[in-house]
Amino acid sequence: MSSGGRAKPPLLFLSQTLPFPPDSGAKVRSYHLLSQLSVAYEITALCFYRRRSTPPADLEEALSRLAPMAKVEAFPIEQEYAVLRHVWDHLRSVISGSVYTRFAYASIAFQKRLEALLQETAWACVYADSLDLSRFFPLVTNAPLVCGHHDAQSVLLSRRAKLEPSAWRRWYVEHQATLMAREEASWCPLVRGNIVVSDLDKAALQAVAPAGRFTVIPNGVDTRYFTPRDESSDPLVVFVGAADWFPNLDGMNYLGEHILPELRRLYPEVRVRWIGRVSDPVRVRMRERFGIEMTGHLADLRDDLGRALCVVVPLRIGSGSRVKILDAWAMGKTVVSTSLGCEGLPARQGVNILIRDDSEDFARAVDSVLRDTGLRVRIGSAAHATVQHEFDWDTIGAELRAGLASFHGGVLQ
Repeated sequence: MSSGGRAKPPLLFLSQTLPFPPDSGAKVRSYHLLSQLSVAYEITALCFYRRRSTPPADLEEALSRLAPMAKVEAFPIEQEYAVLRHVWDHLRSVISGSVYTRFAYASIAFQKRLEALLQETAWACVYADSLDLSRFFPLVTNAPLVCGHHDAQSVLLSRRAKLEPSAWRRWYVEHQATLMAREEASWCPLVRGNIVVSDLDKAALQAVAPAGRFTVIPNGVDTRYFTPRDESSDPLVVFVGAADWFPNLDGMNYLGEHILPELRRLYPEVRVRWIGRVSDPVRVRMRERFGIEMTGHLADLRDDLGRALCVVVPLRIGSGSRVKILDAWAMGKTVVSTSLGCEGLPARQGVNILIRDDSEDFARAVDSVLRDTGLRVRIGSAAHATVQHEFDWDTIGAELRAGLASFHGGVLQ
């Protein structure tokens, strides 16, 4: 029930990921979307989860922690339980000329539950949190369907293709970029509305789907959770991101191969720490090749992030906007990033961030941050102010609810 005693309208939330723990950019956004939408809606959520990152005990905890926001039902990604299915899904994509995600998320159990819920309830809105779930969109015939976009996926895939090491992988990823652009062009105009994270993503999707309706709801940060802390005297540089996401792994390899040699020449005592999910082979490789400390997943990254003198975002692939930068800004940290790494954010070079695209320039910028307390204070303070003024989730939540209501014709509680 709403605070005024009226029943909240029902909303069906479809997600390609189970948003707890919120330990990646996509999961952080989905978690806060659920939290903010639950203010105005009675939510039922159907979420896929990944086998490796969600063992049975963690699944039970995730459902319990999400329960105050929504009635959550979780479904395994069936492809992950069969190697041949994984290969077959890629082949089906090439043979059929349909984007790979249409096959990767195929699930009889998910589809049957969705069909049942669509028949049982008159939903005020069905919110699909990713175009990855487009295979299920034709089932939604009796409720307004709104699609969320964590990034412009065709753009991300096209950028990734350019950095793939082998010719056949470059071809395949670029082919998927073309198929995803076709999916965007098909569905963005057909759904009732599209919610994107930045003006850049809006422009990219409008380029392939000019008839689509779009509204920008940026990524945010919990400014009560991420707060400034006293930094350490230890010359610590931190990178945040899960190693199972290709752009993060590429960024860390770029840091190790091209940036760290120059940085260590300038500042031999520097320490580099990576916070995020990582497999044992990658952990060993990063330590032995580059001397990078790997923490693995941390339930609370604030202590390690708080100790950092500098946060780096050496990304060469991506779309959307980086939650990792918002978290660092909220803690008053000075960030050194590539232009692409801070894309989609109000990043002002030399004001609230240092932006460097050349590897040696990147290293020199990090060195300056480590040595210059005044520089850290000035840029970190401006970064903190940027988050406080523009990216608090409570403020963004009001915009989200208004934007969603405008698409389905509802009235806010």
